[in-house]
Amino acid sequence: MVARIARLESGGAIVGYTVRLAATEGEQGVQAFVNLAVSPKAARAVIERLSLLPELRQLAAVSGEFDYLAVLRAPNTQRLDALLDEIGEIDGVLSTTTSVLLAMRVDRVA
Repeated sequence: MVARIARLESGGAIVGYTVRLAATEGEQGVQAFVNLAVSPKAARAVIERLSLLPELRQLAAVSGEFDYLAVLRAPNTQRLDALLDEIGEIDGVLSTTTSVLLAMRVDRVA
């Protein structure tokens, strides 16, 4: 088994390792997916501003109607509401739509 793992590592099939901690009750909070339409001239500044939010877990450039997809995790809905207001007030953010995660049906992300 160790030799096989070593071959996978040297062949580039395994590129790293990570640890996933189980969320305990109260730690998980509320997660939301926020689609953002952004003025092209303001994109860099918007990304920099979003990067300062500790609740931002991921930010991806996407195709389609929106330019970016942000994944947020807040301790409660009150903080999420404040975050959404804050994001909407960033210069260059033209519009947002938010989907709050209700239940994770499949989670294969490490």
